[in-house]
Amino acid sequence: MSELKKMYKTIVEDPFPEEMTIDFGGQKLLYRKRRWQIKDLSSGELVERGLRYGENPDQPAALYELVNGNLVLGGCEFISPGNGLVSSITEEEMLQAGKHPGKTNLTDIDNALNILKFLSERPAAAIMKHNNPSGVAYGDSLAEAYDRANMADRIAAFGGCLAVNRTMDRDTAELVSQNYLEVVAAPDYEEGVVEILGKRKNLRIVRIPGIQELRRYMDLPVIEFKALMDGGLIIQQSQINRIRSKEDFQPAKTVYKGKEYSINRMPSDDEYADMIFGWHVEQGITSNSVIYVKNGVTVGIGTGEQDRVGVADIAVFKAYTKYADALCFRRHGIPYKQFELEVEQGKRDRAPLDEIDQETREARGGLIGSIMVSDAFFPFRDGVDVGIKEGVKGIVQPGGSERDFEVIEACNEADVTMVFTGQRLFKH
Repeated sequence: MSELKKMYKTIVEDPFPEEMTIDFGGQKLLYRKRRWQIKDLSSGELVERGLRYGENPDQPAALYELVNGNLVLGGCEFISPGNGLVSSITEEEMLQAGKHPGKTNLTDIDNALNILKFLSERPAAAIMKHNNPSGVAYGDSLAEAYDRANMADRIAAFGGCLAVNRTMDRDTAELVSQNYLEVVAAPDYEEGVVEILGKRKNLRIVRIPGIQELRRYMDLPVIEFKALMDGGLIIQQSQINRIRSKEDFQPAKTVYKGKEYSINRMPSDDEYADMIFGWHVEQGITSNSVIYVKNGVTVGIGTGEQDRVGVADIAVFKAYTKYADALCFRRHGIPYKQFELEVEQGKRDRAPLDEIDQETREARGGLIGSIMVSDAFFPFRDGVDVGIKEGVKGIVQPGGSERDFEVIEACNEADVTMVFTGQRLFKH
């Protein structure tokens, strides 16, 4: 066991070259390996470090920044040098290196920014865990946005990565410092905030000034690489999310066996707002996925499942679980599972827990009035029936299924509105 613990504290030296050139039919892109001068936690001395390790402690990894070359393929111009965010983090911006970052820390920040680039209009927070969001929320203030994102799934947020789209203030920092996070990223930090956050010595505190201009990344495509087990590569252009306003949605309608089917009720302005928010959060979630959002915060997030009705069920289960935990934590200051254990041990009375369970059932895990979002079409109505049973009032999905007609019928039976995006959001 001691060897396993030691493994997570070990820095893996990488064998990768200092520079890397990729040639696309004569168009060359030059990448340079990133290293940082950081303070070693054990010796206190400045040392040069690259990535701590890859996805696992025994995998060497390296970070490269695009430093030269412009790429135009098929008339599409890809992102050019000088636009770095995560790949351009400097020593000065790594305000506290903690255990200095590994691959998952940086990819979590990157995917958080991938979501936040659509949420610039209001203070927003995204907490990531294993490259998926555990909670994303708007707020009237940054502190409120963080609190809502955290309480959306306080359990999964433990050890996560937080990114925010406004300067980190003291109120937000005080809330953040109460929890265990691996990484905090913000465009800037008010005076005294780093000292508040820095009480947790292993925390990576990163300033990324480019977060202030995230909106301009909405339409900047990149080349994505997928390495195959045989050494081959699949490359693709990154997806451009086409939904920016309610006008970009399509009213749900289809024709089946000569009969036209259409949704009876169009969304309200509040429902449209959550539809836009949910579809933008969906951009950063591993498929197959179904999520539920309400009033600018995620309620239940189902990720990476093989079937759509199954992931809809999982998102519901998570919504109930997280709702009960949030009630328990706010009232009693401890997690639901800890309260439950102490009941079993005879240390607490079960009545408060039964009360929480009853309230959770009555509120249906906070799902009543929420918007259900799916990254691909529903092949059968059983998927939407899961959400309708829990009280959703609106559904967002790409459309295009042979059985769109029965999905539309299911919504009309329950007075649930639905829109199509005309775009799938698979992410593998």
